[in-house]
Amino acid sequence: MQSPVAVTAPTDLPRLRCGAMFLHKIIAALRDPKRWKRWMLEALLIIALVVAVQLWQARGLPAGPAPALAGMLADGRPGSLADVLKNANGRPVLVAFWATWCPVCKAEEGNVNAVARDWPTLTVAMQSGDAAAVAKHLKQRDLGFTAIVDADGALAADWQVRGVPTQFIVDGSGNIRFQLVGYATELGLRARLWWAQRFAA
Repeated sequence: MQSPVAVTAPTDLPRLRCGAMFLHKIIAALRDPKRWKRWMLEALLIIALVVAVQLWQARGLPAGPAPALAGMLADGRPGSLADVLKNANGRPVLVAFWATWCPVCKAEEGNVNAVARDWPTLTVAMQSGDAAAVAKHLKQRDLGFTAIVDADGALAADWQVRGVPTQFIVDGSGNIRFQLVGYATELGLRARLWWAQRFAA
């Protein structure tokens, strides 16, 4: 014979009441058009601020035809943007400047690595040591993208890169379509590459 199951009153009742009150306040806020207008205004101001900062950071970066970019890859082979564009068959290319000592680059490298699986990509390891040091970093971090070694920062100077990470989207014709300074999301990079492929300059 089974013993009856004891039913106890919930001990979380105060928490449930707080949750219900919070939900009630959200529903009330969603019904208030004045709050919607305020939230939309705040969202637009934040977006405008982010865009303004990105435009300010990208000032002075090259536009139009991409500068030459060639050097020794981390694996010891020669590499160039011209070769990547040729092998891309008209698809846009992600050019990403980064450094092994840059914490934002480390946070972003997974995004670049994921994009490099599907899109032509050439990266430049700026002031990050010799080819062996860059190759070691790529191996330790399990990164599969191609990296030109820019030990003295000369290539970055040619591209007027003042800080890392900095990314460029170069279309199949060799023209720079987008410049980004700072952390870039995988979705943001993919969207810009898609746009550069879909809509000719």
